[in-house]
Amino acid sequence: QLQLVESGGGLVQPGGSLRLSCAASGFTLWYYSIGWFRQAPGKEREGVSCIDSDGKTNYADSVKGRFTISKDNAKSTVYLQMNSLQPEDTAVYYCAAVVGAVVQNMCLMKSRYTYWGQGTQVTASS
Repeated sequence: QLQLVESGGGLVQPGGSLRLSCAASGFTLWYYSIGWFRQAPGKEREGVSCIDSDGKTNYADSVKGRFTISKDNAKSTVYLQMNSLQPEDTAVYYCAAVVGAVVQNMCLMKSRYTYWGQGTQVTASS
């Protein structure tokens, strides 16, 4: 059974850092594209970053230069390193998966993904 489990969320002061993990089980991460999304209260779920099955990455403009996505196929885990967190980054963060490579200009679209985790809360507040 394919499963995605996010972890690493928490409360951090503005300017701080967190590293989120997305642990995959039940499938071979190598063949899948993974996206990170977030949803703040009252807002639509939006794409944050993605890494496709070939290792190509993409980022939303709002996080470029602050967030870094990476994956460890041996550990079946995808990471999202988040630096310089700001209050506007506060949201529930989800990872999602779809088999194969996703065209880069579409990999931040939630409709492209088949499988979703349950989310982890990130709060940047003083």
